[in-house]
Parts: sequence; structure tokens; C-alpha cells
Amino acid sequence: MKCLRPIAVLLGCTMLAGGATAQLSITPPAQAPAAKKEAPKEKPKVSSPVAKKGPPKPAATPTPTPTPAQAPLPSLKQAFDDPNVDLVYGAYQRGLYKTAFDLATAHVEYNNDPKSMTMLGELYANGLGVKRNYAKADEWYQKASDAGDREAMFALAMMKIAGRGGAVDKEGAVKLLASSTKLGEPKAAYNLALLYLDGQTLPQDVKRSAELLRMAADAGNPEAQYALATFYKEGTGVPKDLEKSVRLLQAASLADNVDAEVEYAIALFNGTGTPRNLPAAVALLRKAARQNSPIAQNRLAFVLATGQGAPMDKVEALKWHTVAKTAGKGDPAIDEMLEDMSPEDRAKGEAAARKWIGNNVK
Repeated sequence: MKCLRPIAVLLGCTMLAGGATAQLSITPPAQAPAAKKEAPKEKPKVSSPVAKKGPPKPAATPTPTPTPAQAPLPSLKQAFDDPNVDLVYGAYQRGLYKTAFDLATAHVEYNNDPKSMTMLGELYANGLGVKRNYAKADEWYQKASDAGDREAMFALAMMKIAGRGGAVDKEGAVKLLASSTKLGEPKAAYNLALLYLDGQTLPQDVKRSAELLRMAADAGNPEAQYALATFYKEGTGVPKDLEKSVRLLQAASLADNVDAEVEYAIALFNGTGTPRNLPAAVALLRKAARQNSPIAQNRLAFVLATGQGAPMDKVEALKWHTVAKTAGKGDPAIDEMLEDMSPEDRAKGEAAARKWIGNNVK
């Protein structure tokens, strides 16, 4: 079973995963029809400072109704008066970070809104619309945390673990994660579970780790679903249960968790904890391989080299085998399977591998 990713990598990110500030609806309120005005009896004279060239332009045709992606944001007054409008997050979703910053600032001044404080922390932490400033991010996350915002607590905990905006404070981070978890934040529960599993910041407690992973997994967190699946597969902190493990892998793979896609594909291929389904397994391996999973690339090469679950294609097999080897996932058995390739086919496979690697170098 693939190990969990290193905790330092998982805990070192200050970005609020999954759009942490998305709490309110951003559906704009219905616009009242404009009052009809009487037509003027005489055509008013209009002077323009810009000289006109050519004949007068024909009357403009009515502007078509904009699509939701183009629709104008509601007015600031509407955003404050209508509880169904989340103008700040609406601007953030559109990539209008400077607008989101200005509106969040106004929301804080107008009604001391904790979610807007969290948004300001997010923008400062990631340099979106403003110059990156960890100290200011820390300040806004702290204010929002004090006001009871669970996402700000989680983000501030990540800042403290990474030492951004101040000194490293793992004890303070644990307290924030615990508070955020109590308020139902799945990302906090997941990261707290990793701390209990790691046994460095907190005493190792695999049962408590499993409990926290279950909380996060039940809330739909795909990372927690994958991690808990490994617990059930290996009997870590919970009774060993391959069927539960596979169900969790399936849920996480549906949420595009690449590690879960690979493990679920292997379970389907071997019929471990679930009925065997080779076409579904190969489809998942292809998907994960295209997402640059070396394990998926290695297993897909095996499938294509042997013709198990898919038509044999040694050119494609060599491509994925070569790509996987560059990431340290070679397999001497596959080398032997591909020994009898013609020079022409080998050249095609190697060229395809070079093209893939060249297009996917980060």
C-alpha cells in the first residue's frame, strides 16, 4: 500500500484548500425593473469632446443578457443588505482579487465580518491582489479566529506550523486545529490526525488518528478518505477490513485523488475487496498515468505489455515504462517483456516517452 505523503508537505501549505472562504451563496439578487421615463419632446443637443469621424453610427442594438460568468457583481449596498449575496467570494472566484480585497475590507469596516477577515488573510498569505505579507495574513487570520471562524483557525494553524508570519509554534497550531475540528472543519481534523500518526508534535495515537480521519472522511475530504482506506487495509487503529478500504478508495477516486485512483485500480484489477473489473481498472490507471503518477504509469506499462485488461500495445507500453523509470519506478520484468520489440517500434516508443517527459517537465 502506498504510504501517506510526508507530513511536512501536507502541513506546509497556507492556501485554504478547496476555497476555504466559500460559505455564502453568491447568487446575485433579482434586479427590480427600471422605471419607465417619458420621451423628451425635443431631441436634446449632445456635445462630445471627442471629434466624430464618418457618418453617425446606427442606434445600438439591445445588449444581450450576460451569462452568469459575465454578469456584473451586485452593488456594495446590495451585498450588505442581502444576506444571500457573498460579493467578496464572488469576486475571488472570478479572479478579481483586488476587488475581493477592497470589498472584504469594506465588509470588515461595515459589519466586522469574520469571513471577510479570513479572505483578507488568504489574499495576503498568497499575494493575490496585494503584495504577499505573512505578518498581515497572520493578523487577519488571528482576528477571524478570535471571532470564531473555523477556516481561519485552520489557516492560522498552518501558518504557525510553517513559521510564516512569526516563529514556529506547533503547540499553538495544535490548539487551533483542535478548535477548528470541534467546529467541524474537515481539513483541520485531517491534519490533526496526521500529527497523532506522526508522533512528533503529539504523542503517537493511531486510534485517535483513525477517529479524526473518519470525521474528515465522513465530511467528504478525499485525502482523509484515502488515508483511512490505508488504515482499514493494514489494520492500523481500526480492525482490518478490505471492503471498507475499497469503498473509501472509490469515494476518494471519484474526487480525483490520484493516489486513491491508483490503489482502487489495483484493487479492481486483482479483485481485492471488490469484484474484479479489468476495464474499469485500466481506465483508472490511464487517468492516473496522465496525471503523472509513476506507479500508475508502471502498472499501465505492465498491462499494455502483457495484454491483460487491454489490447497488447508494446509501443505504448515502452512509452509509459520509460516515463515511469525516469521517476524511479522501473521494473526489470517489463524490460524483459519488451526485449523482442523491433527497432522501429522501439524508436516510436522512446520518441513518445521523450515527448511526454518534455511536455510535462515542471
